Amino acid sequence: MVEILSNMAGSVWKIKVKENDVVKEGDVLIILESMKMEIPIEATHSGVVASISTKEGEFVQEGDCLVKISND
Repeated sequence: MVEILSNMAGSVWKIKVKENDVVKEGDVLIILESMKMEIPIEATHSGVVASISTKEGEFVQEGDCLVKISND
């Protein structure tokens, strides 16, 4: 299981995946908004989205787990 973490504090602007989606390394999973900039959060590994730990509009801190990817 791979955890995809927020690399900065910001608001979750858009969630681009849902649970059980198959993703490839580099796919955009979530877009954060911080200081009027959009920051894409990409998959660091290929696999299946096991869980999403946030909702659109929610504020996250740097280091928060956003998505878990199963790479079994």
